[in-house]
Amino acid sequence: MIITETNRLILREFIFEDAENLYKLNSDPEVIKYTGDNAFQSVEEAKIFIQNYDAYSKYGYGRWAVELKATKQFIGWCGLKYIPSLNETDIGFRLIKDFWEKGYATEAAKASLEFGFNVLKMEVIVGRAMKENVASIKVLEKIGMVFWKEFIFDEHPGLYFKIEKGDFK
Repeated sequence: MIITETNRLILREFIFEDAENLYKLNSDPEVIKYTGDNAFQSVEEAKIFIQNYDAYSKYGYGRWAVELKATKQFIGWCGLKYIPSLNETDIGFRLIKDFWEKGYATEAAKASLEFGFNVLKMEVIVGRAMKENVASIKVLEKIGMVFWKEFIFDEHPGLYFKIEKGDFK
């Protein structure tokens, strides 16, 4: 199911056919360097992840596959994630390396914020990045998020950003 579109991108729910692309995405050490995630061990493990991904039914939103609108090519994921232990919604994004530095992460993240504020009627969305992850910090700033506080993420210094509905443009 398509969630939202931009001029260049489609954000949609994950489907089983995404398993191979998710496997490849998470197998790149540079892509997951600052995430704290482990690589999928196989395409089958990625399929199990998709099969068990219940955020859409549980919360009405989640991380979404990102496709190029012109070619329908999977380039990564972006979206919102509810974190029950913190009672907050986090924005996240991860793209295949070939699609870095083309503005896609910013475009997808901005569309995710717009969906969160305008469709889901959220009041605040947060974003986190390890301090060394300069590229992700730039994306968070470009979409209007402001530095909130520091935190420790998997024993690494991290930065917490947030944006309120009234500040989203």
